[in-house]
Amino acid sequence: MRHPDNATEPRAVGTTAISCRGLHVRRGGNHVLRALDFTVPRGSITGLLGPSGSGKTTLMRVLMGLQRYTSGEVTVLGAPPGAPALRRALGYMTQSPSVYRDLSVRDNVRYFATLHGKTRSRADDVVDAVGLGSVARRLAADLSGGQFNRVSLACALVGEPELLVMDEPTVGLDPVLRAELWEHFRRLASDGATLLVSSHVMEEARHCDELLLLREGRLLAQLTPEELALRGHNQDLEQAFLAIIQETPDTGRAAS
Repeated sequence: MRHPDNATEPRAVGTTAISCRGLHVRRGGNHVLRALDFTVPRGSITGLLGPSGSGKTTLMRVLMGLQRYTSGEVTVLGAPPGAPALRRALGYMTQSPSVYRDLSVRDNVRYFATLHGKTRSRADDVVDAVGLGSVARRLAADLSGGQFNRVSLACALVGEPELLVMDEPTVGLDPVLRAELWEHFRRLASDGATLLVSSHVMEEARHCDELLLLREGRLLAQLTPEELALRGHNQDLEQAFLAIIQETPDTGRAAS
């Protein structure tokens, strides 16, 4: 991974939160990501969409400084991925929730609040915001799957990150709660945060400002939901995405 010597602090970079130029990742001799070129604007919600094995999780790990890349240029909030000064500027919700099962909902979120220098009051507000106020004293181990995921989301939100990266944040949630969370995500973006969200629920793409469509480690397109519907000749975004995949030749399979 290439870290320029003079790029150790986040710095203002105009309207760009993420920039990737010629990003390649090889793992075990396989191409996982291939020549990705894209930017993500600040204060936006960008959806990361693609079939299983398209490279979505690997891309997120690169941006968080957890995955080395083979070549290319990547900046996150003006700094290279993994720069120490980014630690409090980023929030990351993985598919495997980072939650302490032997702590209550509230204590989990308060612990992560302390790591980010935030108050208990901030933690309690976030617990309410993700719809867990009624179970705040319950041990995480005693929660349902959807509730458990929301604890992980609260832990990612509590630090008020400039960039929030979320891998399938609404999986296992009912439609009402998904809608409430997307309203919360929109408020975060309106307040200046940048969100990168992967999802397997294609209709959730309509909540995003822009979409990154991945297949087999390649970026098929960066476009708005409206442009996806037009290009795929279908208002059903899942069908529109399938149409774009079908018009793109196979290039060999990538890993996730």
